[in-house]
Amino acid sequence: MNIKRLILAIVAGYVVIFATDFLIHHVWMNPDYEATQQVWRAEPEMKSMMGWFIGAQIVTVITFVLLWTRWADTARLGCAVGFGFLMGAFSGAWPITLYAVLPIPCTIACKWFFAGIAQCILLGIVTFFVYKPAQAAAPLS
Repeated sequence: MNIKRLILAIVAGYVVIFATDFLIHHVWMNPDYEATQQVWRAEPEMKSMMGWFIGAQIVTVITFVLLWTRWADTARLGCAVGFGFLMGAFSGAWPITLYAVLPIPCTIACKWFFAGIAQCILLGIVTFFVYKPAQAAAPLS
């Protein structure tokens, strides 16, 4: 495992997760959240929980990148897309569960599910390019 590439991939992955979470939740889904505001914490309370959001994003990225490093040296871009898809589908269980226990519309759960898959595919692509295999030195002849 190359520690320099690992740290760079984690930092790049965090930027991807932070930026896409902002676009998904504060731009695209904001009208959905406003229409169901009785379900959610008040905005000041939500902002006071920002450390929990950041912590969850960091754990997600570190886990994703560490799992990717297990076979990254022989993987191709298609593997990164497939890995991202599978990780997104795996993590997609939480929106389905929340739909079952919270009074939210199915559209919110579906948006969370499919946005999570897209987000993980993008994370897989970025991780692939940042944590790319070191080029083997050509043998001297």
